[in-house]
Amino acid sequence: MKTEAVVRRYTRQVRSYVNSRKAQRIKLAVLGQHMNDGLLAKLFIYFMLSIIAYLYLQPFFYMISTMLKGLSDLLDPTVKWIPRTIDWDNLSRAFKGLSYPRSFMNSILLAVGGSLLQVFVCAITGYALARLQFPGKKLFFALVFLTFLIPPQVIMIPLYVIFSKLGWLGTPFVFLVPALFGQGIKSALFIIIFRQFFLSLPKALEEAAMIDGASMFRLFFRIIMPLASSACLVVFLFSFIWYWNEGYLTSMFLSGDFIPLSNKLAGLETAIFGDNPSMAMMTQNPVTEGTKMAGAFLIVFPPLVLYMIAQRWFVEGIERTGLVD
Repeated sequence: MKTEAVVRRYTRQVRSYVNSRKAQRIKLAVLGQHMNDGLLAKLFIYFMLSIIAYLYLQPFFYMISTMLKGLSDLLDPTVKWIPRTIDWDNLSRAFKGLSYPRSFMNSILLAVGGSLLQVFVCAITGYALARLQFPGKKLFFALVFLTFLIPPQVIMIPLYVIFSKLGWLGTPFVFLVPALFGQGIKSALFIIIFRQFFLSLPKALEEAAMIDGASMFRLFFRIIMPLASSACLVVFLFSFIWYWNEGYLTSMFLSGDFIPLSNKLAGLETAIFGDNPSMAMMTQNPVTEGTKMAGAFLIVFPPLVLYMIAQRWFVEGIERTGLVD
């Protein structure tokens, strides 16, 4: 009898131990050892990311859905996301209304040309402010930071007068020349990014190169710039997007034949139907929402492809330049 009682007691102890271990494993799986590795934490993170993704992607999906709708689908309130028939006429009308080949090349000239100039000039300026010693260094950095704080609307009229006297209005020089002298769109921010990146590099690299007889220019272009490739990519992509999407400054300074895509969208309806569209044209498509969405898609598609190609290097560059700190 005593043996059976001992066996039962040990059996109960083993069962309670097993049950406690199972409970601990379940608790560890649900809550996790830390706050961010449990099942509940992961479900909450995925839930929040899904909501954020929906907020960002919903306008893009709406744009694609609307540009593929024909007139009957646009007028039918029961058609929400998926059109009954896919209509490609909106894209063709938007392509013609935007004068896409010419406007695309204008935008490419501004975005690529301005971005390359900003990468080159801002890298040199950022390196000088980070490594070189010269009188007034802190004052120059303060002035650079001040240009970052001043809104462009404050200097709009003086710039317009200067560009008008130089005969640059309606030409890409109003954006490329300031970028050449470190005064392009958001140039001050890019100078600060390069300065912070160059401050993080060890001085031993420069000292070793100087001991080997490298000049300052050779040191910068052969050693420093290859190490700053991640920062260059980040600056190039940011600058490209800002030049590509710029609509306020381009509407002030550019006109005539040199008009980028960002300004063509505002006059898309007039370009398609004219100032006084006839009734025949209006009956073809009285609802121009599909054509406008098609025009918006044609504008956002090139930078979207660029980001999809350079996404991995862009994320790495963001981490190395310290923008996520």
